[in-house]
Amino acid sequence: MQAGKIRAFGCSTFPAEQIVEACWVAERRGLLRFRTEQPPYSLLARGIESSVLPVCQQLGMGVLTWSPLAWGFLSGRYRRGQDVDLAVGRAALAPHRFDPALPGNAAKYEAVERLTALAAETGCSLPQLAVAFTMAHPAVTSVIIGPRTIQQLTQLLDGASLALGDEILDRIDEIVPPGTNLYNPDDVWRPRAVGDAALRRRPLAERAAA
Repeated sequence: MQAGKIRAFGCSTFPAEQIVEACWVAERRGLLRFRTEQPPYSLLARGIESSVLPVCQQLGMGVLTWSPLAWGFLSGRYRRGQDVDLAVGRAALAPHRFDPALPGNAAKYEAVERLTALAAETGCSLPQLAVAFTMAHPAVTSVIIGPRTIQQLTQLLDGASLALGDEILDRIDEIVPPGTNLYNPDDVWRPRAVGDAALRRRPLAERAAA
């Protein structure tokens, strides 16, 4: 930034505590701090509403959310009772997220059915409802979309210009409560504090309580 090569920089998929720590370190050392955070956020993954989004608001950071369609789960392609080809598309990259036979996915498929019906009542498609929902949060600056066709781009942009009323947002809250994740949106990355066993285990000689 000081060299004039960039205007701002930020972080991606940081938990709230790391965002606060990074801000504290920057201020303590007289360094430039993060200006944006880039977290996953969707109708099915609302966990960041509990801490990440409020922290970003408090620190005056922009928020550029990604995966508004929940890895394609909100594209309308995956429905309860329909066969899912786990060898193609997004399902091939992460079959555990789409396999209807896995008990952990039952809540997602149930939510998709209810959200699809709500979208129809609202007069929009499920992807449009998904994008409009993420833009409704006051902490969200922009939504990163990943269309593969012009048709998908047009549809998602229409969702970005859709304003959802409080009644619709209340209905969404009933389907997926605020701050709730129906799946782990960043399970491809594990914090070092969790992944490194040595960081969560005392030396053997110090493990006894007495």
